[in-house]
Amino acid sequence: MLAAPESLPRRVVVSALGVAQTLAWGSSYYLISVLARPIAADTHWPMEWIVGGLSVGLMVSGLVSPNVGRLIEARGGRPVLAASAVLLAAGLLVIGLAPNLPVFIAGWAVLGLAMGAGLYDPAFAALGRLYGEHARSAITNVTLFAGFASTVCWPLSAFLVEHVGWRGTCLAYAALAVLVILPLYVFGFPREAPHAIPAHGPARNTGGGRGQWFALITFAAIMTLASVITTVVSVDLLILLQARGLGLAEAVGLGALFGPAQVAARVAQAAIGDRHHPLWTLVASTIGVTVGLAMLMGGPAVIAAGILLYGAGSGIRSIARGTVPLALFGRDGYAALIGMLAMPVLVAQAASPAIGAVLMRHLGAEGAMAALCVAAGANIVLTSMLLVSVRRRRR
Repeated sequence: MLAAPESLPRRVVVSALGVAQTLAWGSSYYLISVLARPIAADTHWPMEWIVGGLSVGLMVSGLVSPNVGRLIEARGGRPVLAASAVLLAAGLLVIGLAPNLPVFIAGWAVLGLAMGAGLYDPAFAALGRLYGEHARSAITNVTLFAGFASTVCWPLSAFLVEHVGWRGTCLAYAALAVLVILPLYVFGFPREAPHAIPAHGPARNTGGGRGQWFALITFAAIMTLASVITTVVSVDLLILLQARGLGLAEAVGLGALFGPAQVAARVAQAAIGDRHHPLWTLVASTIGVTVGLAMLMGGPAVIAAGILLYGAGSGIRSIARGTVPLALFGRDGYAALIGMLAMPVLVAQAASPAIGAVLMRHLGAEGAMAALCVAAGANIVLTSMLLVSVRRRRR
């Protein structure tokens, strides 16, 4: 039995959480990217329903996120994260054994419970409860690990599909959840004493009252809009690039720059450490995403630079997602707040593929890209409003 948080060194906690996050992301959010075509070829289920399983999972994860945040606030991160590993195994088991499409979708609903209890938002909430105002570097370092989720798990998934089929791949990931992810959470994250959730919620550093709620609503709007933009781009990036006259191979090659750009930006953020307020990370993220998207309207060389800039902005947004609320509202009620903020983000993310399809159908690739640029520009305005509001209240 683990006693106090101090019984585990910080580097052990961060490493355990980072490895677990990498595998959890790879076997849930990134799973369908590799498995969709093999599933369709084997089952002849409609592709839109196969891919739509992820949307179902994201919707469920968003709906349960507020309760997950409150559980972490009350009980600590260890039991919730451990439960997420069990749910992950259960969901993958149902998907891998699904005899028909309804059971397949039900498996994704279970996987949604796992994602809601075990991906970034609950991980950040757990670290915030554990380390308080000193959680910023831990959050950054966990995102460094998880930034390699697709890099590690896409090739692993492809290898498994080739040798054991898509069903065997799901069962193999279910085994990994039980044999690797669950022990990492149980033995790599400390047990914490339960406590009551603060009655007044996240108040501390925004001046309270109207200023507190303005900051909260504005930040939620920024994160929600950003999630729509990044999900639409992730789904339609190759189509958007080919609309610029690029061949498929060239589009894939340029698109591959996105992952390294994300990780490089997070490494730079980790090197900078706590030398600036997290709001400036958010500012850099929104500017990087907006300028990067605008550059995708140019020629191949400009597009390459744009993807690097867009990827960098997207990469550090994940850090801002966990660190800005901690800096603005403080430690008390942080885990519950993160759960509350996750709900609109994940629900919007679930709807984003449909939003992207509507944009592509009615505006075409060029019009869709222009609409995304406008939305990203709106996020710069919202971020500026948040920054000005916070600075005024701290004078």
